[in-house]
Amino acid sequence: MAERGEEKSQKEDLPPDIKDWSKHQVREWTLTLDDVDDCVADILLQHDINGPSLLLLDTDDFKKIGVNFGPAKLIIHARHEVVKLKKEELVASKHLPRGPCKPYPFCKYNDTYRYMENDILDPTESGASDLIEPCHEYKAFNNTTDEATMTRLTEEVIRFAAACMNSRTNGTIHFGIGDKPHGQVLGVVVKDREAYARKIHSAIHYFEHKHKQTAHSCIKPPRFVGVLNRNETSSDKYVIEVDIVPDSTLCEENIYHIINMDTKKGNKKVKGKETRQFFVRDGSSSRDLLAPTTFAKPMVEYNQFVAGNAQRAQLRKQAEEKHLNVIKSSTQGSRLSQMITGKTLSLDKSHFERYVIVTNKSHPTHLESLGFLVELNPIAVLDFDPESAQNGLQCRFQQHSPVNDHLPVQYKIAEGVEDIAKKLKLTRTTSWVFCNGGIEDEAPSDIDKWLVEKGSSIRDVVSFLCRKDVLPNKRFLVIFLLWSTVSDSMDPLVKTFSMFYQELRGTEQILCICDNRQAFTSWKDLVDAQCRINIAHRCIYELSFTEVNGTILSLWSKKRRSSRFLPCGGGSKVLLEKKVERALNTLEVLCVNQCEGGNQDQIVLEENFYRGGKVSWWNFYFSEQPGSSPFIKRDKFDFIINTVIPDLGNLGKACVLFNLMHLPGCGGTTLAMHTLWALRKKFRCAVLRDINADLAEVANQVVKLLLYDHEEQLPRVPVLLMIDDLDDKEKVFDLQRAIDEECTKKNIPSKSAQVILLNCMRSESSGKTEQTEETVFIGNTLSETEQKLFEEKLVEIEKTHKNADTFYGFMIMKKNFKPEYVEGVARNTLKSFNIKQKHAQLLAVLVLLNVYCKGASLSVSLCEEFLGLQPKPVCGTIKVEEGFEKFSTLIATCSVEGKVVFKAVKMIHSSIASHCLEELTTTHNVNRADITDLLLTTDKLYESTQGKDQLLQDVRHILVKRHYSEDECKFSPLIQHIASETPGLEEMVLQNASKRFEKDAVVSQLLARYYYLKKKDFSAAEDWASKARALSRDSSYFADTSAQVVKHELKNAIENCKEEPLSPEKLDMLLKMAQSAIVAFQETQSLAKKESSQQVCPFNTAGCLGEIQVGELVIKVLSKTPIFSSENVRHDIMSEVLSGVLELQAVERNDKRRNKNTQYYKILKQFEDVLCNLKCRMKINFDFLDNFYVNLGSRSGMKDSREERMKNELFRCFMDYAKLFCKTDSAALLRNKTMNHKLELHKAKQFLEMKKADTFFGILNCLSNNISPEIMKIAKLSALVCAPEHKPTVKERINFIYVNVVLSCIKLASTHIAPYPRLIELLFKVLREQIPLNENLPLHFIAVALLWPRQHCPDGLPPTNLRTHISQMRTSYHMVMKDVYNGKWPIVHFILGKKQGYERLVPLEEIKRCIRTGQEEFTLMWENGTIWKDQKVQERLCRVTGQVMNKFILADTCDPRLKLEITPMFQSQLSGHAQQSKVSFFVGFSIRGPVALDIK
Repeated sequence: MAERGEEKSQKEDLPPDIKDWSKHQVREWTLTLDDVDDCVADILLQHDINGPSLLLLDTDDFKKIGVNFGPAKLIIHARHEVVKLKKEELVASKHLPRGPCKPYPFCKYNDTYRYMENDILDPTESGASDLIEPCHEYKAFNNTTDEATMTRLTEEVIRFAAACMNSRTNGTIHFGIGDKPHGQVLGVVVKDREAYARKIHSAIHYFEHKHKQTAHSCIKPPRFVGVLNRNETSSDKYVIEVDIVPDSTLCEENIYHIINMDTKKGNKKVKGKETRQFFVRDGSSSRDLLAPTTFAKPMVEYNQFVAGNAQRAQLRKQAEEKHLNVIKSSTQGSRLSQMITGKTLSLDKSHFERYVIVTNKSHPTHLESLGFLVELNPIAVLDFDPESAQNGLQCRFQQHSPVNDHLPVQYKIAEGVEDIAKKLKLTRTTSWVFCNGGIEDEAPSDIDKWLVEKGSSIRDVVSFLCRKDVLPNKRFLVIFLLWSTVSDSMDPLVKTFSMFYQELRGTEQILCICDNRQAFTSWKDLVDAQCRINIAHRCIYELSFTEVNGTILSLWSKKRRSSRFLPCGGGSKVLLEKKVERALNTLEVLCVNQCEGGNQDQIVLEENFYRGGKVSWWNFYFSEQPGSSPFIKRDKFDFIINTVIPDLGNLGKACVLFNLMHLPGCGGTTLAMHTLWALRKKFRCAVLRDINADLAEVANQVVKLLLYDHEEQLPRVPVLLMIDDLDDKEKVFDLQRAIDEECTKKNIPSKSAQVILLNCMRSESSGKTEQTEETVFIGNTLSETEQKLFEEKLVEIEKTHKNADTFYGFMIMKKNFKPEYVEGVARNTLKSFNIKQKHAQLLAVLVLLNVYCKGASLSVSLCEEFLGLQPKPVCGTIKVEEGFEKFSTLIATCSVEGKVVFKAVKMIHSSIASHCLEELTTTHNVNRADITDLLLTTDKLYESTQGKDQLLQDVRHILVKRHYSEDECKFSPLIQHIASETPGLEEMVLQNASKRFEKDAVVSQLLARYYYLKKKDFSAAEDWASKARALSRDSSYFADTSAQVVKHELKNAIENCKEEPLSPEKLDMLLKMAQSAIVAFQETQSLAKKESSQQVCPFNTAGCLGEIQVGELVIKVLSKTPIFSSENVRHDIMSEVLSGVLELQAVERNDKRRNKNTQYYKILKQFEDVLCNLKCRMKINFDFLDNFYVNLGSRSGMKDSREERMKNELFRCFMDYAKLFCKTDSAALLRNKTMNHKLELHKAKQFLEMKKADTFFGILNCLSNNISPEIMKIAKLSALVCAPEHKPTVKERINFIYVNVVLSCIKLASTHIAPYPRLIELLFKVLREQIPLNENLPLHFIAVALLWPRQHCPDGLPPTNLRTHISQMRTSYHMVMKDVYNGKWPIVHFILGKKQGYERLVPLEEIKRCIRTGQEEFTLMWENGTIWKDQKVQERLCRVTGQVMNKFILADTCDPRLKLEITPMFQSQLSGHAQQSKVSFFVGFSIRGPVALDIK
């Protein structure tokens, strides 16, 4: 019944799966069921029963909706039948036979071949052919669980073996291969392999006794060939195979009978009578010639066969001899060497820079031949084995080399190509792409479904890897490693080959490796069918994988194959494992035995270095070999080696820093690397590869290098890390802090320096020549000693190098950097320069980039594309240098560590680039605007080639980057030079820049700045500012640009306004603009706080300063009106109106000219909110910025030139503010005696405000401003303000305390200083009062500093609530500064001293005076801890003791019960100290709380 119902449902075209049925389809199906009334179908419809709900219903559910028990059971039964049929169809589809496959190699046991379920074995069951080619017999053998079945298997083996031996043919009998369809791989579940072997061995007794030994030799042990599921995962099934080899030397002319073996039903052996059988191969089966027959002469056939036995034996012998005489004559070893190196025959100098591996399921035996794959260090492995991570290739590979596991979806281009490559770490660590599931719960796909389910994502991977901006064009090789035979046209490897073939447009960059001809033939045929090409010439198949492994490993130099070592204590060494070294991918590790055993070309490397290329470790190595002269030692070398490094190593801080400052092209990098080379046996030396790498990751890897293989050993060998060309000193300090933090996490003791950073940094100024313990400077002048060394070296160079005249890098230094020499080189080389030629254009671009972006380069791929060099995937093609023709002597190749690692060309020397640019502009009439225009408008430069992102970044840099240290810094040096050289063309350049960087908000911002600063075209400026904001809506910097446009338009309107006084209409226009600017700057402030609090970037102060500047402009506007003229009384009235003290209505009422000024008052009243709050808003912003600048510094303490300019502008604005709001000019008030007393107090407060002494941070700023005479007047007036009769506020009394403390630091002998006990009494009094929230921070800061107890205090116990003050100070700090302290560090204002009274607080400025060094050097000494070694500093400061408690120290006081929590300035100094262990330290005071300095 249900079947009929099912048939009807199919006729109604119902979906095969019930889950897909609608409620109407459920009704239709129910109507087709016999014995179910139509009303039941209607009930189901009424209750909205659809397919999913139908699957959930039981009899109770049916009863609830009104369906009786009988029809309910019928429906449920019919439903089960539909579900069952669906499952059967699914199972049947999975077991459909697949394509043909080859059998396991005959008489092999260690081959890696495996069958795939449902494949069809290619050979049919057959009889003897050429006697050597095996015949085959298949047995399904579905059940192997009982003893009877085991017996059947052995008897089948004996029958087949006897037939093969008698017929003298090799043969294989297969168990687990089906008959329907013929040859289908089914597999057999095998629980005990040994049982099968024992059973077959014991069955040999069926042979005659005299032939048992021969049978034992001819019947090979059973082979168990694994059967894979269709999705290439492992199963528990095997095909059991037994090979028969009737060797002529064993069988001779014998015949083989089987005794007493007859298992047919009903055939009982007659007791005492021996039954004999004689089997031969007869077509596809084995036939017994002694079996009963209907022939009249049953023994005739047997006798004939026996008679011909001698002939068969002879034929067998001949066949064996013929087979053995086939000598294996293969040249595939040399072919492999040629193809994998691009014909260089050396992997050290391989034409291919990168390798991509495509592989399928491996066998455990393959994993023993994995060395070559590890050494190739592939950039990516496309792995189609879903079990690779569990027990396959990936599992074994990652034991030797680090990998990043990826899914194909991660390669889909959803953002910038190089950004994706950077996220994937594509050129740094092998990317292991699981192409058929196996990680992250992704299920594998069957072969026939893989293309649909996963094919498109693999296409994304292949397309991504073949892009010219990811891997070098024609310089990477795709290797297909066919561990398993590919036999199905739908196999993923076949499809993937097709994808690579299409992307690479041929097979020149493809190499296929398998280990047998059978696998090769199958692969070749499948590729031919798929792509219509013969792949044989790109295949290696006659070598085993062991031979492949050995061949490829032999192509590496001895150095590459040899072990690398790191230094350990006492001169010992430790092996640096390859996996560990590759995992340190942000570092280039310099080993103790670097370069030993190498075969690099000394001449080539030396020429590259002397021409101006970067020095390599090989240059140092060659200089130490017998017969070579030593590497030139710069004068500073011995000082660094013998003084600087040892002194730094003795500092008690985990990470210390040393600066090697140098002018470009003066050998700074060479000196730094020479230092590392000389110290490689004493330190674990490394160079930071990528200056843009994540600092936390760099720190992690540096500490891993430090701890490698001697975590427990103390003392450890420190790390010496070189940082080269990092322009931002702030970032260097950030790295130092990051390493400190990492050492803290690992609890590494820091009694001595564990990591020394050698920061090799370019300096643009040659003014600094002194050297200190923290900084060495290399200038552009050689000493006499150095000049002599260079002259001696030149003599040696000229002997060994024919083209020494082009060694410009060496000669520039040898000539002591004389500009005349460089000018001559530039002039002579550029004689034939023609800007219309491609190579000339490329040189001009490279020159421009190098002049305005230090270290800029162009990728080799880009140059090849631009010059049309058409590289090929073999060596011997034209080198990129040759493409530059006569200008090739000016460039050198280098490696660039960007988002991807790539090879590039650069100018050999910065001075060469500068003089070439001058030569182009003066002699060849090619100006900067021309070259920049060429750079921006030539699309060919920005096509998909390696280094595209780096080029865009460099181009953007030369357009946008301003030098704030220069007086004129409105635009980048390039734009300013273009404007000076070719006035007006800078606008064209900027317009072209906006087209090249269409989606770049910074470039749109640049256009906006150009139009409002240079062109005064505020409409255009507003358009560009709006575009910038649209591209980055939440950025305070672009909001500031919009505000700046309005501000500058206002400023320009005021400057161009010649009216005096202003007309009402003009006043209205200007105030509207001012109001708009104020609103815009306030929005900028809000966004800046949001950015800072969310840690997007440090706080942007531009919005606060901009609002102040607009306020200043408003004052100028008002001073041009008749209401607020410049006369004294009017001046004071304006001050009071803008202060909100005096209303405009009152001014109007008392104005004798109010009728005349009615229009002015009407307009002013429209802006009354802005005007009456103007002083308040300006004061808020002044205080906000002063608090920000005084109490917070950069994490490094370095002065920021941009910030310094803003401070100068802030000071100028404040002077204008003070002129209006901080003095009273009215003579009438001075004549009024009743007002005189109040006026004196008022003027005192105005003076304090004018000197910024009305805030605690303004007073603290006096410590660094050196205002000795004024501070005494401030103290005097502050005392006046705080006189009891004047009822001073809490803030005024707190300020009074600050003034006295600061004055004591500046001039302790001053008579204006309040007695110390009185000051402390005042402090206690204020502490007992109600404190406004905004005064908490200054009060608790000074209270903690002044009341910090001595460890031995004879005057009584310290205040016990000091802990509360510290806690409240920290809370207040986070509340007040939370919006702005991101990226900043609270400044230490005072340090606890040894003396008493005021002298207990030692200001930081006094420490600086002890050290007597510049700000930058002081900052470095502070970070390293060198300051605390100074004798004067030690004599002045008080060392305190305490106990370590978690991340803090509990400082001791004279009261054993009172322990004060103090935070270490550097957490790493606590590392290695056990909990509650005793430490000593200095106490510093910042507004975030007390800090511990120089912990010991």
